[in-house]
Amino acid sequence: MLPRKNRVRTPAEFSETLRSGARAGRRNVVVSAHLTDEGLKAGFIVSKAVGNAVTRNRVKRRLRSAVAEVFAGPLKGHSGAQLVIRALPSSGEADWATLHAEVTSGIRSALKKADGAGATSSATGGRR
Repeated sequence: MLPRKNRVRTPAEFSETLRSGARAGRRNVVVSAHLTDEGLKAGFIVSKAVGNAVTRNRVKRRLRSAVAEVFAGPLKGHSGAQLVIRALPSSGEADWATLHAEVTSGIRSALKKADGAGATSSATGGRR
C-alpha cells in the first residue's frame, strides 16, 4: 500500500496529470507523468473492461506494489512527479513479472518525456 502522501487522490490531480502529462504506452498499461515539486505520487485507473471486481482488485494490488518498488528503488531521489497508471483490458491476464516490467519501463519513459517536454516548453515560452 502506498502512503497517503504518495497517492494521487483528487479528480483535479487526475485530470491535470492526464491532460498535461507525458504518456508512455505499453501492452498492458499506459503511464502518464506530470512533473511537480510535491514529491512522488501515483494514482490508478482500472476500468470494468479489465474484468470482474476480483480481477480489477488483483490488478490494482499488483500495480500498487510495482509502483511502491519503483518509488523505493530507481526513483528514490527524484524531486517529484504525479503519475497516473491506467490498466488496459489485457492487464487482467498479465502475470506479475510482466506488469512489473511494463510499469517500470513506462514510468521511466514517461518521466523522460516529461523532463524533455518541460525543457522544451520553458525554452519556447510555453509554446511548442
